[in-house]
Amino acid sequence: MRVLVTGATGYIGSAVVRELLGAGHQVIGLARSETAAAALSAVGADVHRGDLSDLDSLRAGAAAADGVVHAANQHISETVDPAARARIERNAVDSIGAALEGSGRPFAFTSGTLGLTPGRLGTEADGGDLRGPGALRLPTEHAVIAMAERGVRSSAVRLAPLVHGEGDLRGFVPTLIGVARAKGASAYVGDGANRWPAVHRLDAARLFRLALESAPAGSRLHAIGDEGVPFREIAEAIAGRLGVPAVGVSAEDAVDHFGFLGPLVSIDNPASSALTRQRLAWRPTRLPLIADIEKGHYFNGR
Repeated sequence: MRVLVTGATGYIGSAVVRELLGAGHQVIGLARSETAAAALSAVGADVHRGDLSDLDSLRAGAAAADGVVHAANQHISETVDPAARARIERNAVDSIGAALEGSGRPFAFTSGTLGLTPGRLGTEADGGDLRGPGALRLPTEHAVIAMAERGVRSSAVRLAPLVHGEGDLRGFVPTLIGVARAKGASAYVGDGANRWPAVHRLDAARLFRLALESAPAGSRLHAIGDEGVPFREIAEAIAGRLGVPAVGVSAEDAVDHFGFLGPLVSIDNPASSALTRQRLAWRPTRLPLIADIEKGHYFNGR
């Protein structure tokens, strides 16, 4: 297939590009800068200039493609307004969907498990909780799933919040490491029993390819390797590598310690990928989260 990939030079998108190229697909990466265009050309991908705010460019790119993977993501941070980010993404996704409407072509959208109802094992059958702190992408996810009724083979790939692996510079793991360095302690909230799912970046990239190739229209897929790692174990693994103590903090002190991550780090977010594995014969094969942290690459040169 000739596949348009947004976010094609990002941490996840660049892995998706390599996975698609390795499987024999032709990739056209969306690039907003000369640097991004050069990076895409270097790995053998074609370049489509534009960004998520350039709706005409998105429509043209999608119309000329056999399928689209939306891997673009502005990372959670103190400087990016979540509502503005959500509006930009929704407009971009609607434009892509309009270009694919009635064609039966695939559209794989990136979502996440933090929007699921906390405290229970989330599955692909769960529609999510729009009231939760991790529900930023859920309205757009719902819109993508609804595109199946308009002749788009749409799917939503829900990523675990902890997408890990070499080259991870801005995700949750390096952010937690940075907080632990700055505070002199690696923390968890309460007893740290709340669970977060995880997936290796390369396993996630393979799922995006499978979604593009064969996911049924209107399907939700879970990129989950570890169903739920207790947050305390994550904090302890980081503490062990940094040589700092692992400590519990109260819910009231979470924002003071973790900053903008404070509202998220106490969420209990276990999630299953059993239906995804059954539906697409996807199996994670890379290192699980704790082993990947203990491998040491997150700490090299830092």
